[in-house]
Amino acid sequence: MNLRSVDLNLLVVLDALFDEGHVSRAAKRLGLSQPAASSALERCRQLFNDPLLERGKGMMRLTPKAESLRVPIKNLLADVNRVLDPPAVDLATLRKTIRIDMADYPSVVITGALHQALAESAPGIDLVVQSGQGSVEDVLDDLAKGTVDLAVSMFPKVDGSFRRHVLRKEHFVVMMRKGHPAAAAFDLEKWLTFPHLVVSGLGHSKVDLDETLAAHGRERRVGIVVPGYLMVPPLLARSDLIAMIPSLCVPKDAAGDFAVLEPPIPVDGFTLHLVWHGRRDQDPAVHHVATIIQGLLEGA
Repeated sequence: MNLRSVDLNLLVVLDALFDEGHVSRAAKRLGLSQPAASSALERCRQLFNDPLLERGKGMMRLTPKAESLRVPIKNLLADVNRVLDPPAVDLATLRKTIRIDMADYPSVVITGALHQALAESAPGIDLVVQSGQGSVEDVLDDLAKGTVDLAVSMFPKVDGSFRRHVLRKEHFVVMMRKGHPAAAAFDLEKWLTFPHLVVSGLGHSKVDLDETLAAHGRERRVGIVVPGYLMVPPLLARSDLIAMIPSLCVPKDAAGDFAVLEPPIPVDGFTLHLVWHGRRDQDPAVHHVATIIQGLLEGA
């Protein structure tokens, strides 16, 4: 049998007919007209090559074929309902480990709050946060293989097998210690006079900013490259280094110790995404963690 030719709505009508043993009552139960229910019964008879319901005293009688179909059709419809409208899951009973590929930024910003939110809402969900050093293609491959459940990073493009959610559109700011000689009347010349601190998990000293400066006919000196944003504040506090970092990475109490300024030339920001594989759409643990991450970063 070609399943593409089968209308599941026929089985819904047939289930009601089996229960009611009467076309008009089945039609009323389903909100159909009597002719529509009769037409559906006729199509079911053709589908199963059996009368299914025959005239009896006061109501229609199920044929042996219909009796054999009654329970399997109910079970089938119940399974379809569970797929299309799954029952609510008690988050407190979930026991699962969720692996998240997330670099130093934004893990520095949200991991503590994420753990606290899960401890309150789904204490059986454990987290493994790994700092991805691979390419976008590597991360997507891990998601496809199932070795990673969620990924937070920049994903300019994904194919239809993945789900991509925009978390925030980020912009950069310049940060230096309070009292830095470049802070007063800050401009491009002062910015480029002092060595810069660059954050790169792969150890790259040349990043997009250097291409932007080159387009203006300028270049900078990179004094130090570090692998993560946690290292930025203490290094800036004890030196004349200058860093350009995502705005969300600025410490909450930065005002007392640091000057935070806009770049003196236009610098493109970036879009931060949350991605998972489509087959995890019905995974309640993945969905719950994803929802918390979205709330934390969208509202930050």
